[in-house]
Amino acid sequence: MSKIFEITRSKSGTQCLWEQGGGMSNTGDAVVIAGPDGLPIRPLYIRQRGQLACEQHALIPVAIGDFVVEANHHREDFNIRIFRIVGIDGEQAETEPAAEFSQGEWDSPLPEYLKLAVSAATQKATCYHCREPHFIQVQA
Repeated sequence: MSKIFEITRSKSGTQCLWEQGGGMSNTGDAVVIAGPDGLPIRPLYIRQRGQLACEQHALIPVAIGDFVVEANHHREDFNIRIFRIVGIDGEQAETEPAAEFSQGEWDSPLPEYLKLAVSAATQKATCYHCREPHFIQVQA
């Protein structure tokens, strides 16, 4: 099942998605973005003011081939969906499913290169009142 993500444009017009989410007492959700190689992407902007708990944290530029990892849990019983961006049309990113985890198992073997992104998404979803990004490329 494909999914449409709403694109946010940077001031320069770059197409982006937000890394966002965090955990509450027994539940949580997260969205992280990975490049086509499964590695983190350098954000254009990191929010550091205002309401941060379980909100949008890092503005990540996206392109066709990038991955969006969604994780949510209830008492650490996770549902994880991985989508690959296949098209960007105006203000929407069209995706196709790449893998899904539910009821304790993956629908197909998880590619090795996506394990770091999945791990970051589950950590962010369980990070109590998360206020910072978990899967970004840091500046050298």
